[in-house]
Amino acid sequence: MSVAQPLTWSSAREIAIALVEEHPELKPLEVRFTDLHRFVTELDGFVDDPQKSNEKVLEAIQMAWLDEVE
Repeated sequence: MSVAQPLTWSSAREIAIALVEEHPELKPLEVRFTDLHRFVTELDGFVDDPQKSNEKVLEAIQMAWLDEVE
């Protein structure tokens, strides 16, 4: 996936779209936050500090991902 702008932890919707493309076989609510964190930091275009995430940020990404799947 080519990303128009760099992804950061605040880019929940853009990250969710990228996750749908990268992991179409996964159900967002079944993904552990540790795995979600890894998936996000491995995305092409992700430029933020991996240590800056927290449960609230990961939950927002997970919910955006669920919205994109549905």
